[in-house]
Amino acid sequence: MRGALAGLGTPQPFGRRLPAIYGTDELTGRLLAAFDEVLAPVHSTLDNLAAYLDPRLAPHDFVDWLASWVAAETAPGWTLEQRRTAVANAVALHRMRGTARGLAEQVRTVFGVWPEINESGGAAWSSTPGGPLPGSAVPALTVTVRVSDPGLVPSARLRALVEANRPAHVPCVLRVVVEGDEKPEGGDNAAL
Repeated sequence: MRGALAGLGTPQPFGRRLPAIYGTDELTGRLLAAFDEVLAPVHSTLDNLAAYLDPRLAPHDFVDWLASWVAAETAPGWTLEQRRTAVANAVALHRMRGTARGLAEQVRTVFGVWPEINESGGAAWSSTPGGPLPGSAVPALTVTVRVSDPGLVPSARLRALVEANRPAHVPCVLRVVVEGDEKPEGGDNAAL
């Protein structure tokens, strides 16, 4: 696609690099001009490489490739701006992976809703040795997503996202609750 830019020049034409005796030869000039035309997109890409690697500036077809490089979570039908934001935030989200906040951010990024996350773990300090430990001894995680329309959050896609981003050793219960309705979608909890 970028190879078909009409009139794209090169900053260093081959004709300038020839000894003076060949600079006046018309055939040599035409042959080298053909090489310049073929290699101009390569020079342009290399000169602008930083823009290709910046998700805010990259061409639209390159943004999806960048998303695969950084394992950015995207959803079908996203706009170009949503995909650019997902790529830009991917590293920060990977840094928080396996935490309640990281899981909540992933769900918010992909589905646009903020989930309620209840986990059994905890961290605290005490000046008294042998004090009570926070949380529960049995690991557990419950992810509740409240939506007005259950079609906005496909259960299979949500389940796959939570499964990929939750702590691997913690069993998880996933609930999709329709607002105004106290029963989860499907009538019961979906355990992961």
